[in-house]
Amino acid sequence: MRELTGKEVRLFEGELLRRENENRTYLMKLENRYLLRNYALEAGRYSGRGMDPNAMGGWEDPSCQLRGHFLGHWLSAAALRYQETGDQELLAKTKAILEELARCQRDNGGEWAGPIPEKYLYWIGQGKSVWAPQYTMHKLLMGLVDVYRFMNLEEALQIADLLGDWFDRWSGGYSREKFDDILDVETGGMLEVWADLLEITGQEKYRRLLGRYYRGRLFEPLLEGKDVLTNMHANTTIPEVLGCARAYEVTGEEKWLRIAECYWKCAVTDRGCFATGGQTQGEVWTPKMRLKARLGDKNQEHCTVYNMMRLAEFLFRQTKDPKYMHYIEYNAHNGIMAQTYWRGMPWKGSAGNGLLTYFLPMKAGSRKDWAGEMDSFFCCHGTMVQANAAWNRRIYYQEGETLYVTMYYDSEAAFAAAGRRVRLTQRQDYMNGSLMHSSENNARQTVNDITGTYANRPDFRKHVFTFHTEGEEAVDLRLALRIPDWVKGEAKAYVNGEERAASSCKDQFLILSGAWKEGDEVVLTLPVGLAFLPLPDAPDTGAFRYGPDVLAGVTEQERLLRVETEDVTEELSPDTEREWGTFRTFYRTENQDPGISFRKLNEIGYEPYQIYFKVKKENDK
Repeated sequence: MRELTGKEVRLFEGELLRRENENRTYLMKLENRYLLRNYALEAGRYSGRGMDPNAMGGWEDPSCQLRGHFLGHWLSAAALRYQETGDQELLAKTKAILEELARCQRDNGGEWAGPIPEKYLYWIGQGKSVWAPQYTMHKLLMGLVDVYRFMNLEEALQIADLLGDWFDRWSGGYSREKFDDILDVETGGMLEVWADLLEITGQEKYRRLLGRYYRGRLFEPLLEGKDVLTNMHANTTIPEVLGCARAYEVTGEEKWLRIAECYWKCAVTDRGCFATGGQTQGEVWTPKMRLKARLGDKNQEHCTVYNMMRLAEFLFRQTKDPKYMHYIEYNAHNGIMAQTYWRGMPWKGSAGNGLLTYFLPMKAGSRKDWAGEMDSFFCCHGTMVQANAAWNRRIYYQEGETLYVTMYYDSEAAFAAAGRRVRLTQRQDYMNGSLMHSSENNARQTVNDITGTYANRPDFRKHVFTFHTEGEEAVDLRLALRIPDWVKGEAKAYVNGEERAASSCKDQFLILSGAWKEGDEVVLTLPVGLAFLPLPDAPDTGAFRYGPDVLAGVTEQERLLRVETEDVTEELSPDTEREWGTFRTFYRTENQDPGISFRKLNEIGYEPYQIYFKVKKENDK
């Protein structure tokens, strides 16, 4: 199965395009001299009497042992954006960065090109405490590989390959047992980048590095079915398992695949997730199916969201199981979109925007802690720019003459089927009857049937797919439409106005086979509504979700919900449902005093909120 990426997929979804464009603006705003400062310092290429106070701070400060990691993320994000759009300004900026990196590499002796000293790695070999130097170096290598793959810049591969020589020689100086000790210090995704470089170059040194970076102390217990994750740092191990996934793709060795599958079972299937789809508290995995005691102020680290989505995407391509796409959808809406590039209503004089929040607190009365553009640069700052670089991914996949639609965003896929070029456009019909988006309009009002037919927000989502084909001859193709996990009834598909298929089974795709010609239209309807999702270890405590979106109650203090019926969702009713031409997802409580307003978690900015509510039935004593 192949994912459609880059220019094969055009994105039209307004909110996702906004995030992409703001991310691109931010990438361009960061000056090369600041991105490269720590590399220039290490290579002796920096001159001056002091540090520029306007430079990037936080983890990018020259006193931090992880300094310089962000540039690798920046390179990956720029490469992903270029693959989608062909952005020439980003290409030129990247070329200039590579030129300076190459100079740093030469001034460092011809191989080393890092923002940290080589001795950091020798120190961890001696057992000295150093903060994850291989994590930092992986980010640079990852960025160089992505630039080579997506921007076709040979200079990036040259820099990475010379660094590969350094790591081959360094790692070869230790026994297996001693190097296992070194692997116990966070390595980031080094295993993944060695697999990438093995595929690109075919050089034997990268096969050696794959073997050396096999972390048996983690992988072997996983294969045995042991729980090696409870209370362990999450984002140390996820990149290592992503390396196993990539090693399987490159080598075809089944053991790598089994490790990735066992990790998913241990981390997700057996452990459970929050209603958001995310996990962790204080950067560590929770105990299996015991989440109540972990509702805190440091839940759902953004890096874990992004990296687990990557693992889910890999497993989907291996299995075609929709459960992995369900997982991605929840984490995209309630993780990436809830924790980065927020725009919305100010709260008590706050700004109407937020760049990034490291964690997503789930403790009642918590607030998101938004980082600034130049003051943090922690790990999640890096995954933020990658996650928002190209939202046109994870929407369409192709296997033979079958096209899989896995996400429902306005977009267009261009691909070949039966030797012909085909375009499939996807758009959501909001059934709102009006395009007026603000109080400013041109006073033109066209009378239509939609405004009266759907006087209130419809209880289903409607997605319209249109085929565009070359010539008059029809194209044989199977269209596979994912039935989302949140669907509240039977999903139905109509072809040119006639019902063709229906199903409410959430572990399969709705399959439409046919000979498609220019203008053929498929309409998919997905019943949507509220759901109450209890914690696995506290059935009286749960969260509300509307479709894929978790709802948060705006409250400064923890609130108990007193309900009158068995169906907890009946306690919420639509609130300020319509604004100009848009149906909105706002709710309020019916029987609480004072009442509580609910909004989508990804629309919450600076206000205090509560996700999980304990429910008390009125007839309970």
